[in-house]
Amino acid sequence: MKRTLHSVCLLLALAPWIHAQDAAQTELIQKLLTRIDSLEKRVEELEKEKSGAAAVAAAPAAPAAQTPKTPAPPAPAPQVALHSHDTAPPPEIPPVDTVPQYPSLKIAGFGDVDFSALNLHGPNGGFGAQTLLTPHSGFEEGQFVLHFSSALSPKVTVFSEVSMTARSDAGTGTPPATGFNVELERLIIRYALNDYFKLSFGRYHTPINYWNTAFHHGAWLQTTISRPEMIQFGGSFLPVHFVGALVEGSTPADGWNLNYNVGVGNGRGQVISRDGDFGDVNNSRATLVNVFVKPEFLYGAQAGGSFYHDQLNPLTAPSAEEFIETGHLVWAKETPEFIAEFANVTHKPNNGGVTSNSQAFYVQTAYRLPKSLKVLKPYYRFEYLRVPQSDAIFRNVVPSFSASTAGIRYDISTFAAFKMEYRNYDRRALPSFHGVFLQTAFTF
Repeated sequence: MKRTLHSVCLLLALAPWIHAQDAAQTELIQKLLTRIDSLEKRVEELEKEKSGAAAVAAAPAAPAAQTPKTPAPPAPAPQVALHSHDTAPPPEIPPVDTVPQYPSLKIAGFGDVDFSALNLHGPNGGFGAQTLLTPHSGFEEGQFVLHFSSALSPKVTVFSEVSMTARSDAGTGTPPATGFNVELERLIIRYALNDYFKLSFGRYHTPINYWNTAFHHGAWLQTTISRPEMIQFGGSFLPVHFVGALVEGSTPADGWNLNYNVGVGNGRGQVISRDGDFGDVNNSRATLVNVFVKPEFLYGAQAGGSFYHDQLNPLTAPSAEEFIETGHLVWAKETPEFIAEFANVTHKPNNGGVTSNSQAFYVQTAYRLPKSLKVLKPYYRFEYLRVPQSDAIFRNVVPSFSASTAGIRYDISTFAAFKMEYRNYDRRALPSFHGVFLQTAFTF
């Protein structure tokens, strides 16, 4: 009986806590209340039985002179009407840490520290700072990146990515420039109706090639020290960021696992390496379609392509219509790793000038060594980028070159790695150069 009373007290104490939960707990609360009612009735009946037994024990014995009577059979125990919830196991109360809590904020971080030594003593020919091509050798503070994710309900989530990057002009100017640039890289709110349909709004890494959506800010995520130049952060060849709305989803498709992205939003800004965060530069929205498959019969493989269209109004070049077509082929395993991508960018000037096509591609392969050497992962990448002189949009801001990169990644722990690589660049109309690059990258 004491155990029963303790159970009643426990359930009564938990009832307010359970009531405070999500509306999805209503059915569980009703079952608990019904169970409590049944237990209270059972306790009352047990108390009556105990009182009756005590009264019989206290009654005076019959006189000895009386004729003994045949003892009556014992009265059957009172029957308790059973309900379906009495015969079934009592409902389990979910532990506190398994009940979804909204919002549920989670934070992850990335960082890296770099070193470069190369024989480049002149202009870098349009390469961005993220490539680590500087006129002087030495150390460099890489990006410090924070990822924030939170579920607002079972179907609604929010994600953001913030980066801090060291500035080369820190302390100069009036007022003095700060030491780091803070950038909101991504901010996305997504409603997932199901696997087939997900609708989101915000600032994305433009889903028009594989690398840009597989490896975000945080150098620890990727095998190599730097990204391919065609999709380099701060680069101009492909639009790295996109502000707008995106519909995405996936379907099994008889084992092919077909995935899609369809987006509409602001195109490139007046500085074409930037997107339209504050608003579009014209009244023509950028549109994109991206489709890829991940076949079950070839686990780790991915193949796909995308199309992007926009109207450009750059500061230092004529307005033009832009078309981008890309394709990729990937083997995502580490024994080996293989990534190949191609992109063609067409610029058609609105004033009737020459239509130009610029192309870029890269092929990267890596292999994680077996057994006791599995912490080591050697890699090689060849990349090529060509911009014709007729392309007024790209010719002054995008480098034309071919380059080879050979290196090795050493995972010093599950969450930190050393990388060392050698690069050789062959530039058009500019001297070739080469250099050694080191990086320690980590996540936390």
